[in-house]
Amino acid sequence: MPSDVPPPVRAVVHGDPDGALLVAYANGDGAAARAIMDRLAPRVLAQAFRMLADRAEAEDVTQDVFLRLWRVAPEWRQGEAKFSTWLYRVTANLCTDRLRRRRRSTGIDDIAEPEDPAPSVTDRLEADARLRALSDALADLPDRQAQAVSLRHLEGLSNPEIAAVMNIGVEAVESLTARGKRALVALLRGRKEDLGYGNE
Repeated sequence: MPSDVPPPVRAVVHGDPDGALLVAYANGDGAAARAIMDRLAPRVLAQAFRMLADRAEAEDVTQDVFLRLWRVAPEWRQGEAKFSTWLYRVTANLCTDRLRRRRRSTGIDDIAEPEDPAPSVTDRLEADARLRALSDALADLPDRQAQAVSLRHLEGLSNPEIAAVMNIGVEAVESLTARGKRALVALLRGRKEDLGYGNE
């Protein structure tokens, strides 16, 4: 099993419908695999896009997440934690790996014009630039800070949920998110005008 893939999390079938679907898939139910993809692929893609600000990279991460999922499915056992915790963890780990490898080489002039022009091309370019700037700044943070900040402020998870995903205590989550948020503010402070915020 690849080193960046956590060991299979024990999924409680009762009260964990996603885990129940994975158990069904592991037992040979092909329809369960389709149901898992329908339910969870959009969630993984959205999480990856918010972290990476790149659609193609987010799609690659989504594919990688599900390749890993199908590999661990036969070993999935009933027990301790929810399947969604494993999913968030693997997605965050894969995105963090990509952020670590990324070089800060993309500027506003390099951002492709969005396919959908509504509400306006300028607004969309500014929104894309802001998301890309955030993604680049996350790449400059230590890995654990980047994960904690992303899960808290991009995914909207609670501190206890982040603690479960990252396998750390709630106090450690609070410390990581506070330090990460301060670092992000410092990294982005000099880019307000470039990103369309003017003197806000």
